[in-house]
Formats: sequence, C-alpha cells, structure tokens
Amino acid sequence: MKESTFLNIINPVKDKMYRLALRLLTSREAAEDATQEVILKLWNRKNRIKHYANVEAFAMTVTRNYCLDQLKSKQNNNLRIVHQNYESSNSSLQTEIEVNDEIQWLSRIIAGLPEQQKMIFQLRDIEQYDFEEIAEIMEMKQTAIRVALSRARKAIREQLIKKHNYGIR
Repeated sequence: MKESTFLNIINPVKDKMYRLALRLLTSREAAEDATQEVILKLWNRKNRIKHYANVEAFAMTVTRNYCLDQLKSKQNNNLRIVHQNYESSNSSLQTEIEVNDEIQWLSRIIAGLPEQQKMIFQLRDIEQYDFEEIAEIMEMKQTAIRVALSRARKAIREQLIKKHNYGIR
C-alpha cells in the first residue's frame, strides 16, 4: 500500500481518534502523541488494513486500547478523564461562565460513571457512532451497549436535575 492510499484511509478518522484519545488521556500533548503512535501502528500494519471491513472501527479500537494501556502505565498514573468543549467566541462573559460551570459539572458527573459507561457515552453521544460500530469497538453486544448507555444517560440526568434543583422547595 502506498503512503497516499494509507493517508486517504486514515485522514478522515484521524480527528475522531484524537478526540477519543483526548477524552481518555486529558492532556492535548498526550492525545497528540497517542494519535501519532496509533497511526504509526496502523502504518506498520498497512498490508492488513485493506482486509478489515470497517477500518474506522479498527482504528478507534486500536486508539482505545493504546490509551487504556497508557493510563495503566505508571508514568501516566495521574491522568484523569475530562471533557473539553469547543467554545464560541461570540458569547457574553456571563454565558461563557455558565457554560464553563455546566461543563465542569458534566465532567465531574461523567468522571463518576463506570469506565464502560464513560466509553459508550463518549462514542455514542459525543462521537456519534452507530451501535454496530460501538459494538465492534467495545467488543460487546448491541443490547448491552444500549443498556449501558441508558444507565449512563439516566445517571447524568439525575445528577444534573439534582444540581439544578438544589435549594428549591
């Protein structure tokens, strides 16, 4: 496989790989490094890539596994999961503060979810993957993914309602 063919396959997936790595590793530098390492791994397997039915799901699986390995290693022991939001420059200061506060709350709530639910929530609601793709990436059945996603959404909803209703009665 030529370099240009490989890049045509990987370039559409590269941003999603980076966002998943950023979600798992928190640090932008660590996410960039992880994305580069995964692309290098995929390049080393370039002859086998064309045999995969869904290259994107394979790339996301490799990214997820690489990031989880990094989280397990001792050198990255202090990393935590945080959600970064893309902000609009046209908002008022008050709106910006409110959005940042809401994002921080949401990040704390998501950080409190079980690891599997965090991953499924990230892949479905943030990355917008289909259930079939998530099943392939997570190596789970679609029904189990739907249940875990439902539980994650319910936990997030309950925590947000609890936060917003605090002191109202």
